[in-house]
Amino acid sequence: MDILLLILGFSCMITGIFGSFLPVLPGPSISWVGLLLLYFTNAIPANYWILGIALLITVVISVLDYVIPSRGTKKFGGSSYGIWGTNIGLIIGIIAPIPFGFLLGPFVGALIGELIFDSKDHKRALKAATGSFIGLLASSFMKFVVCVMYLGLFLTIVWQYKSELF
Repeated sequence: MDILLLILGFSCMITGIFGSFLPVLPGPSISWVGLLLLYFTNAIPANYWILGIALLITVVISVLDYVIPSRGTKKFGGSSYGIWGTNIGLIIGIIAPIPFGFLLGPFVGALIGELIFDSKDHKRALKAATGSFIGLLASSFMKFVVCVMYLGLFLTIVWQYKSELF
């Protein structure tokens, strides 16, 4: 049973890292579940401080994940159309078989969204799309760093209790 929980926990960690870039997967939350599964094993004693602090970080990061891209768009003069365009562009960019689609999609999506909002002001649309894109990159990087830290914590705990686990 411990090996199954260990494999599921590690799978959550890897999925969480991918989820830090994919808009449909809550990366830090999935990684936190991986940590939780690790503590469900019989070999590792529960550490509520680690789980609690990691949960608090996960909640804060999840809230910031919604705030940062919209702040970036608004700071650069964008609208909600740019935010929606960024998210739709990211999904299309991930699915479309084009190189660096996950980077190009959000920018193009935000630009199209802003042009739908105001088709006459191309300069403002480009500026808002840039702001939305920068906000998305900052948010994704922040989530990626947290997920990698959770993976490091997971691996450290597994290494510490390897004789009891295996």
